[in-house]
Amino acid sequence: MDKYNPPYDITDDMLVLVSEIMEQLGHLNAINDLEKLPRLRRISRIKSIHSSLAIENNTLTIAQVEDVINGKRVLGPQEDIQEVKNAFEAYKQIKNLDVFNVDKLLEVHAVMMKGLVAQVGQFRTTQVGVYNSNGKLIHMGTPQEFVPVQMIALFDWLKESKSNMLIKSSVFHYEFEFIHPFQDGNGRMGRLWQTALLAEWKSIFEWIPIESIIKDNQQQYYDAIKKSTSEGKSNQFILFMLDVINKAIKDITKDTRNYYHHINNQIKALLDIMENYTMSAVEIMELLGLKSRDGFRKNYLTPALEAGLIGMTIPEKPTSKNQRYFKL
Repeated sequence: MDKYNPPYDITDDMLVLVSEIMEQLGHLNAINDLEKLPRLRRISRIKSIHSSLAIENNTLTIAQVEDVINGKRVLGPQEDIQEVKNAFEAYKQIKNLDVFNVDKLLEVHAVMMKGLVAQVGQFRTTQVGVYNSNGKLIHMGTPQEFVPVQMIALFDWLKESKSNMLIKSSVFHYEFEFIHPFQDGNGRMGRLWQTALLAEWKSIFEWIPIESIIKDNQQQYYDAIKKSTSEGKSNQFILFMLDVINKAIKDITKDTRNYYHHINNQIKALLDIMENYTMSAVEIMELLGLKSRDGFRKNYLTPALEAGLIGMTIPEKPTSKNQRYFKL
């Protein structure tokens, strides 16, 4: 089998964007907030899922997507609801995903497309095309008989390439869409896999909703694919994705700062005195020097729980006398 050698040039413009991204990541790591804010991480995950599916014409609002994920009843097309459930399960796998294993790609596709198409978890056996938001054909996928060998070769390149992951993941994303290996679900799988590759490199990317910026620039996304295809190399798509990643990091950094600004002094005091083991309300109140249980719940406990900063050992019975609390 011939080696897969995706054509692209590393340009000065790319290096400038890579440098900016690395600087932005430094700012985000310096804040060191996102890993400590489960509520904000969940919001970011919801944004990723909503945006990626909206690109594929899913009609649910972001509020409806959140309700589906939270197990609430939602009035909407059943296929759209199923897409959200599937995507949530697929994105949950990012944390422990072997991103360099082509078989894992097939497994995640089976999760992403469960109950939506006949062919899940397998490469397509018919020809398909890539269409823009107006339904216009912009690219025909690789002939189906060559898809398996091309995908194996692409994953071999992914494992062996020494390029910076920011560039390498963008190249992979483009080549994946160029091959278009599945009967359906190629767009959402390509976006998820780039996120997974970046999260393998820097874990913080698991919670950066890159897909949201792509959705906001959907036509440019298709244009970048089209231009790269016409030029015979993925430079235009790489530049587009690097710009998207840069903007996504700036947005999540801003969101993280804003989120922390909303945490009042009482919650900060609560988090400061909580130990790395479960504690009762009485123990926490004693350390805070508080006597009013109502004041404690109103000003400290409830806001911290709602912000996703602490958890309960018995969440199904919030008022249990055996309830204990821990930092998330």
